[in-house]
Amino acid sequence: MEISSKENTHFFSNDTILPMDRSSFKSESSASKEKQSCCGGIKIFLGALSFVYFAKALSGSYLKSTITQIERRFDIPSSLVGVIDGSFEIGNLLIIILVSYFGAKLHRPRIIGAGCLIMSAGTFLIAMPQFFMGRYRYERFPSTINSTVSISPCLQDKSQTPLSALEKSQAKINAGCEKEAGSSMWIYVLLGNLLRGIGETPIQPLGITYIDDYAVEENAALYIGCVQTVAIIGPIFGFLLGSLCAKLYVDIGFVDLDSVTISPKDAQWVGAWWLGYLIAGVISVLAGIPFWFLPKHLPKPESRKDSSTSSEQSKFIMEENKDRCSSYQQQAKLAEMAKDFLPSLKNLFGNPVYILYLCASTIQFNSLIGMVTYKPKYIEQQYGQTSSKTNFVIGLINIPAVAFGIFSGGLIMKKFRIGVLGAAKLSLGSSFFGYLLLLSLFAMGCENSDVAGLTVSYHGTKPVTDYEQALFSECNSGCSCSKNDWDPICGENGVTYVSACLAGCQASNSSGQNTVFFNCSCVGTFESSQSSSAVVGPCQKGNECPKMFLYFLVISVITSYTLSVGGTPGYILLLRCIKPHLKSFALGIYTLAIRVLAGIPAPVYFGVAIDTTCLKWGSKRCGGRGACRLYDSSALRYVYLGLTLVLGTVSIFFSVAVLWVLRKRSSPQDETLSANGERGACGTKSRKDNFVNSDQLIQSTYWPEKETRL
Repeated sequence: MEISSKENTHFFSNDTILPMDRSSFKSESSASKEKQSCCGGIKIFLGALSFVYFAKALSGSYLKSTITQIERRFDIPSSLVGVIDGSFEIGNLLIIILVSYFGAKLHRPRIIGAGCLIMSAGTFLIAMPQFFMGRYRYERFPSTINSTVSISPCLQDKSQTPLSALEKSQAKINAGCEKEAGSSMWIYVLLGNLLRGIGETPIQPLGITYIDDYAVEENAALYIGCVQTVAIIGPIFGFLLGSLCAKLYVDIGFVDLDSVTISPKDAQWVGAWWLGYLIAGVISVLAGIPFWFLPKHLPKPESRKDSSTSSEQSKFIMEENKDRCSSYQQQAKLAEMAKDFLPSLKNLFGNPVYILYLCASTIQFNSLIGMVTYKPKYIEQQYGQTSSKTNFVIGLINIPAVAFGIFSGGLIMKKFRIGVLGAAKLSLGSSFFGYLLLLSLFAMGCENSDVAGLTVSYHGTKPVTDYEQALFSECNSGCSCSKNDWDPICGENGVTYVSACLAGCQASNSSGQNTVFFNCSCVGTFESSQSSSAVVGPCQKGNECPKMFLYFLVISVITSYTLSVGGTPGYILLLRCIKPHLKSFALGIYTLAIRVLAGIPAPVYFGVAIDTTCLKWGSKRCGGRGACRLYDSSALRYVYLGLTLVLGTVSIFFSVAVLWVLRKRSSPQDETLSANGERGACGTKSRKDNFVNSDQLIQSTYWPEKETRL
């Protein structure tokens, strides 16, 4: 009986357990399938978002690499180029609030896809003027452009030139004046960049929140870190693309390249700037395609289904099964949030640490944005490098140094478990030593090239103060020359002359870039001259300049790395010094301040300052000032580096004030802070919270336009 009862009991237990095992097996199977579906969907979104970050970083950095090309192509000053550069931030600001607020209510992937299409449309619009402006015209003496008419550079008498040639020349000028409206086509570049800013707006806020909502909690920070890492790669390819396009002539494919008489080293050279925008536009279109096929929602990970915290989207979207009561409650909640706006703003601006850090960051970003925007121009003008080589150096050396500096800053904080006060010290030290290194660049410049009538007189001495009048001398007094021309030639005495006419040249042979001028009266009168011949193009900078350029590169890379080390600690300081419920609001105000007070004005006033150092302005075909042809190297160095250094020094003073306030509020036992007499407003509740974990470091490696900070 006992055996049979045991058997029955065993049989009964089997009967009762088997169904449970099957159901649990089914639930485990469905859970694993759901997990695979969730992981697959979020990884596809991650890959697509990474590609979009790459595309927007590439197009943004490519714009920086074409600053000088755009300036020359449209004959505009640096200050106007600064306005074009700042239009991206204006476009971003136009809809950032609408996108951030209403984006969570709509189909986020498709909004990002639409943003990519707008961004690509803006990129294509930037390139469009190339196809409507006609061919690029540069100033060249007729004998250097395969002319069949033999004309002496020094036009002692206009009767030397056949009447038909003069009439043809005048007809071309008149035709050019009729098309002079094409010079205002830089407006399309500005509008295109504005559209780029509008299209880029939803990518960061909606993309990051989508990952945060549907990724496994422990993987969210890693995914965001991957996206930011890919974003750093974009500028490398952007500047390398700029280097490649700068080697190609602007009208490649439209004109016979053998007829081009200028080289990439010439101040009038314009590369195929438009080609890179077409490539970047295609990449933006391709990057946006996957988002049109991604779902509005992804399955929630099992670990987050029972979480008390809801996604950003769930805070705004009212499900269909909600009744009127819940709808009324949500409306009341929104009204309460709106009512709490001003007190929150007052609380935020009443935090001295936040305000001081905001001032320090805004001024520092003014310094960095201005420096980065005109760095290619500075290298070209100061060291006599081509646009192609300049972009190659920046893309291959400077940007990796920035990326390594950002990574090092986060690694240092994690390795040494640095708290808030330590983060402030590290950020301050990074800025201090970075700008100290920048100070040494004042000693690493090149002297002005010897240009007769501009930097030296025709007899080898320093020129008079009135540069325009100094262009004329006894040696070219018998020539009918224009002071507005810029067609430089290099005499055998190593001096550059503004034109063959102003050099007093009487004859020439050959054509194109091989043209040689003879019997140049001004070349022969120079103190060190032994011959009176000259060749097309400006003379090279002094022998010491290549060595100085090498020193500049080394110090520039170290400076870029040093300044970037303080990026992550500064961002951690920003997050830690405010109350938890005000973090999103504080970051929004921070981003807004950087864009409005630094991203927009910095390129403009840096450009205005750089324009003051111009020695020789180009002239448009129908009159009016064009782009600058020659800068005063010493003045450019002092203005460019000086303005950067002054702004950086002011930001350091604010950083010192931040550290002073933090020290005042910290206790000797720990680095926790107190605000309004309570722990936790700017501090932490435990020592563990005072340290930076890996998730925080990965998430905090972003700040506005980080991808282009050099």
